[in-house]
Amino acid sequence: MTGINHLAILPILVPMIGVIANLIMSDQRSNKRVVGLNIGFSVTLLAVSILLFVVLTQSDENVAAVYPLGNWPVPFGIVLVADRLAAIMVLTTSILALASLVYASARWHSRGTNFFPLFHALTMGLNGAFLTGDLFNLFVFFELLLAASYGLALFGGGRNRVRAALHYVVINLVASFLFLVGVALIYGTTGTLNMADIARAVPLIAPEDRGLFEAGAAVLGVAFLIKAGSWPLHFWLPNTYSSAAPPVAALFAIMTKVGFYAILRLWMLVFANAEGAEATFGQTTLLVLGVATLAYGSIGALSCKALDRLASYLILVSAGTLLLAVGYNAPGVTSGALYYVVVTTLAAGALFLLKDVIDQILPAEAQVLAVSLELYGDEEEAIDEDQEVSRTFPAAATLISLCFAIVALVMAGLPPLSGFIAKFAMISSALNADNAPSVATWWVTGALIVSGLFVLVSMVRNGINIFWTSLPDDDVLRLRTLEIGPIIVLLALCVFMALAAGPAMIFFAETATFIHAPQGYIDLVIPAGGAS
Repeated sequence: MTGINHLAILPILVPMIGVIANLIMSDQRSNKRVVGLNIGFSVTLLAVSILLFVVLTQSDENVAAVYPLGNWPVPFGIVLVADRLAAIMVLTTSILALASLVYASARWHSRGTNFFPLFHALTMGLNGAFLTGDLFNLFVFFELLLAASYGLALFGGGRNRVRAALHYVVINLVASFLFLVGVALIYGTTGTLNMADIARAVPLIAPEDRGLFEAGAAVLGVAFLIKAGSWPLHFWLPNTYSSAAPPVAALFAIMTKVGFYAILRLWMLVFANAEGAEATFGQTTLLVLGVATLAYGSIGALSCKALDRLASYLILVSAGTLLLAVGYNAPGVTSGALYYVVVTTLAAGALFLLKDVIDQILPAEAQVLAVSLELYGDEEEAIDEDQEVSRTFPAAATLISLCFAIVALVMAGLPPLSGFIAKFAMISSALNADNAPSVATWWVTGALIVSGLFVLVSMVRNGINIFWTSLPDDDVLRLRTLEIGPIIVLLALCVFMALAAGPAMIFFAETATFIHAPQGYIDLVIPAGGAS
């Protein structure tokens, strides 16, 4: 096993060690050394993710880190597979996790119990879901991240938060049940749960078993669509995300992308390059659900007057956009979608954090928040007054306004920032995919443009209400460095993605080409002559 293969397990090991260390120090959550240690774990995870990303970037696009746990032969043993797609998702998760954890370390981490172990467990589950090479362990990591997310969704207490979290738990338990049913049907017809081996076994399925396999794939797809936030299975998402603690909601911005990743990975492996009727299995459904999700999210965003609620609907907008990209099944559209998933995830996370900063500096909203906490029984621990002292920033109002403007431009897809580049790449690739644009092409193009308009209107309206009518004078604004810093970093990365759009799009195009040629993935995981 070469050194590159060992890199695949490190993004899982680092947060696992973080969980264990925090359970040992569970009674010291307010200790500054414990906070620093947890930030160190997140920095280490980011360093490992960057290393994995750089190694795969400098290698041929047909190279992946394949790590068989226990050195059991594939497909009989558990295998981790880190190709470029997985590396992109792991790196995005690590960036968002570090920003959220640093933000939480300012004050949020001490408002409940076991924040740090739950946080690292969620990160471990996310990375495991992106790196696993078989369906059963995808289910295991799904359950790990969901169990951690249940605790984090409830973190801080309060009636609204508890009610939304309970709905979230129930819906995801149903999704987990559907996941198991789908996995059982697929295993019964293919005799394997390794994703590469499933792709290899599907053409050999007996005709009388084909319907059972497709039923299993459909049930599994419903589970993934619930987790991706697809309409009409999205109803748990807006309340859960808007009720969660801000650093928790920021990390939750990556969770719906697990559903997108699973659909993209499995559908491209099994169906996208098949022949005959199998080639279009689920494609129309994905396109219709993508348009519906995009429309619902855009209209929901237009109706929102609270930033946390608006950010939740923007997550639905991004979910619909990504479903459209998968259903369209064109490498150019997929490459634009990969660019889009990175920048919108970072921008959405920044918006959840920015909303909390704005709440702290708007007296009117602070009063409403205080009344809500009193009514709904949100009991918070007393915090040392020294921790509440905020640093005065020159032109703080300008800084906050600029951050909001960057988020608005990215999420609406306006030039010159990265959101526009991502949408332009998807639309131009769709229009150039065929000699004459199809009906699906016009639907995709129209949905992306109209949704961008709706998001722009909603962001501008909320910006006017905040910065023109409510924001106090600059001389009374005080910002914590640990809170404004992560927001600036996340948005600076979005700007950097626009400045480095040329090399980035080349990388994403190569990644998309590899995804759309599943034989390369199969050969990496199961070399010639491997077991069937």
